[in-house]
Order: sequence, then C-alpha cells, then structure tokens
Amino acid sequence: MTTLPSTEEVWQALARIPDPEIPVINVVEMGIVRDVRLEGPKAIISMTPTFSGCPALHLIRAQLEETARSLGFAEVEVKTVLSPPWSTDWITPEAKERLRQYGIAPPRPTRERGALIELEAAPTRCPRCGSFNTSVKNTFGPTLCKAIHVCNDCKEPFESFKTV
Repeated sequence: MTTLPSTEEVWQALARIPDPEIPVINVVEMGIVRDVRLEGPKAIISMTPTFSGCPALHLIRAQLEETARSLGFAEVEVKTVLSPPWSTDWITPEAKERLRQYGIAPPRPTRERGALIELEAAPTRCPRCGSFNTSVKNTFGPTLCKAIHVCNDCKEPFESFKTV
C-alpha cells in the first residue's frame, strides 16, 4: 500500500511549478496557491488567479492537478477562489527580490484604509541601477500585471509589476 504525502509535501511539490509568465518564481510564492487540504485519497487545492481573466489560468489549474496526481492522489479538486481577490502583497519577499534580479521592478506594498486599498505614492525604482529617476512609458505592459518604465539615469527600459 502506498503512503500518500503530507500536506507540507504537497506544498513543496506545488512550489516546483513555475509561474507561466515569470519563470523565476513559482505559483506558491506568487500567492496563487491559497490552500491545500487532504481528505484521504483526495487533494483539494484552492487557488486565486492574479486576474480573473488571466490567460494562464487553465495552464496553472492543469499543472496543479497533474502535480497532485503525480504524488499518488486518486482524486484532485482544484478550486478557484475569487474572494478575497489576489493581491501583490501575497508575493513573498524572496520572490519580489528574484523579480528585481530578473529585471522586473517588484510591486510596492499596499495599505488598507477602510474598504479601499491605497497605493503607496512612491516612484518606481529601476531594478538595474537602483535609481528612482524613472518614468512610465506605457501603463500596459506585455501582461495585464505589468507596466513599461524607463530609467532616466541608466536609460534602460524595464517592466514593473503593478500593485493590486
């Protein structure tokens, strides 16, 4: 008889699934995987997509299911949870640093004020030279979650992760 993995072992396996759009971070540290519950031979994984219309949503769902099945679970349920909505605050500090090293300015923290979330009013730091002397070139980047900036000091264009 095969022994099924523990919840922690499932989390570790899911952490090996790279984010489809940013391969230097995984879906766990991105904050997409919200919960793992084991009920005998069944794994129940809850996920919150970064955007409800995320084009990689079906791929992420399939990879979560495939990973759990490869661990020996006969039944896998992947639930999409939209409330509370995903927030860039769910990205781990380690993943934010890897974003910066990859050349993407990580999102700034948010702070809640009543029912609204207020973005910190601060310039975006260039991930290459560290300068705050940057400007937005396009609020629409290659994906919904990113914008295009340019550093006025080192003259390099870069993507920044939008704070949501």
